[in-house]
Amino acid sequence: MVSESRDGVLAPHRRATTIGLLLVITLVGFEALAIATVMPKVSRDLNGISLYGWVFSAFLLAQLVGIVVAGSSADRYGPERPFLIGLVLLALGLIIGALAPSMEVLVGARAIQGLGAGVIPAVAYVVIGRAYPTQMQPRMFAMLSTAWVVPSLMGPAIAAVVASAFGWRWVFAGIIPIVAIAALLAAPPMRKLPPTVRSPDAEPPASLAGAIQVALGSGLFLAGLLAHNLFALLALCAIGGAIALNALRKLVPTGTLRARPGIPAAVLSRGLLTFAFFGVDAFITLAVEEVRGGSVAMGGFALTVGALCWTTGSWIQSHYVQRLHPPLLVRAGFAIIGVAILLFCIAVSTSVSVFMFAVAWGVGGFGMGFAYAPISLVVLGGAEKGSEGRSSSALQLADVLGCAIGIGIGGALVAFGERSGWSPSSGLVINACIDLLAVFAGVLIASRLRVQPLGAQIKAP
Repeated sequence: MVSESRDGVLAPHRRATTIGLLLVITLVGFEALAIATVMPKVSRDLNGISLYGWVFSAFLLAQLVGIVVAGSSADRYGPERPFLIGLVLLALGLIIGALAPSMEVLVGARAIQGLGAGVIPAVAYVVIGRAYPTQMQPRMFAMLSTAWVVPSLMGPAIAAVVASAFGWRWVFAGIIPIVAIAALLAAPPMRKLPPTVRSPDAEPPASLAGAIQVALGSGLFLAGLLAHNLFALLALCAIGGAIALNALRKLVPTGTLRARPGIPAAVLSRGLLTFAFFGVDAFITLAVEEVRGGSVAMGGFALTVGALCWTTGSWIQSHYVQRLHPPLLVRAGFAIIGVAILLFCIAVSTSVSVFMFAVAWGVGGFGMGFAYAPISLVVLGGAEKGSEGRSSSALQLADVLGCAIGIGIGGALVAFGERSGWSPSSGLVINACIDLLAVFAGVLIASRLRVQPLGAQIKAP
């Protein structure tokens, strides 16, 4: 048997690539957990609870554009160029966010951050698909989950301390040096992966215009949810939904919206997974601090537990995914997340200890660890050689769109509840019930997951 040191993810010829990818995901983890931890404090300072969901959704909708462009660019030019451009945009957004005088400016800054951050998962998937043999890919996904351990243990705690001692603006500013370090250490290994030589009849790159249409349509849909009258709500939701769906059909595998077996069903199930999980995750700290009167540290602790349990679940599934059918692990993951959402409802609407939020989100993170990576393996296992970027982009597109819509709906319900005089927990509980419907759909669609011998064909605009 060949040892890990001779032919594994940390073998000498792969070591720099593996360390670079781990560093990149560590950056993603610090950014996500630190900003989520301080958002209740930010919304109070800028008097912007009505735009709370938009701080996340603007980031995610812009990320859609970055993902599509990064995937096709990585296929055409190699992963290094889009990676560096993305880091520059991420740093620019963090600078503007640190200086933001209002919630509206912060939303704009988050959009710039999202555009840059969109390249990171897409490029990481391309690198895994090209630099590692199939049998090593489950281990790499597990190691990427491990890269969340340090941010999970330190990110929320550091963010809480910095926000209390110096103000939340320094949380944004403090991430900028990590971006610079990531550029210096992670980019050189990517230079070894050249552009893909594509045949004349290969599919053209994904459309930037299509990605913008998806983001614009989704933004109109979410804006409609915040409208103060019924006509505007229905009009914006209908127009935005039509624009987004029309463009989305051209950017994902044919049959995705019908859950066609194989890669299409995998892409749809990933969107439902992130819709359900992050539709609650984004409001954990708000529920702890604003609804139950807990501390910033307790809200951050709940996020830490969720991220660590995600890593644990990912490592467990990596040992069984080769022996168990992936749909079984995905179904189990969806079901576990359903239990976590029910526990969240109990924590937010009763007088149980606020520690219940940590328990609930530990369960939820464990479910994500079970379900997330097997879906990735289905997609990478079926992708055509040289089209890993397009397949990764389709998966990440569903990933981010699910997050954006799930969080946007939750933010709209929170804002509507505040305007209508509801109890603080009502909007969060209604949102959780919607997320449970996504869990149920995901359990059903998981039976359609299977690795295809050839990559699913992604339609060109």
